[in-house]
Amino acid sequence: MARYITITLEQRGVSCKALLLDDEAPRTSAAVWDALPLSSQVFHGKYARNEIYNLVPAFAPAEPGAENTTITPIPGDVCYFTFSANDLQTPSHGYEAGGGPKELSTIVDLAVFYDRNNLLINGDSGWVPGNVFASIVEGLAEMKTACQDIWMGGARGETLTYSRCEE
Repeated sequence: MARYITITLEQRGVSCKALLLDDEAPRTSAAVWDALPLSSQVFHGKYARNEIYNLVPAFAPAEPGAENTTITPIPGDVCYFTFSANDLQTPSHGYEAGGGPKELSTIVDLAVFYDRNNLLINGDSGWVPGNVFASIVEGLAEMKTACQDIWMGGARGETLTYSRCEE
């Protein structure tokens, strides 16, 4: 049976619906589903281009590992990444003093790709493959508009929430 999640930019009041890719990424899909809802400050991608994401503490009893990975996500891809706090503490990431994820030992990055021409490469660490665990099936156009507003207008005060879809 298909499972769906809702992805919401709380302050902007914009949501989209994504299908969990249980067949392609079963471990990642299950880990995310079991942890929902997940919510935190939104950030706009600096390297990948057309991406918004949030950072949350690791939540899976066992790390899902690589599955259904990509370095070239397409519009509507929803990806899972794992980082150590040290991975994200380089000056190039630009988090405000005291606002970065340094207090966490393992950090999960849940990312939404809203437009084309993304490339997951980081100047400090190289290729950064992500697990594609969901695909947006409704509301991508509205989410794209809101994501572009985050890029141009700023992410401060905005929360990105992932929750189980109420159908």
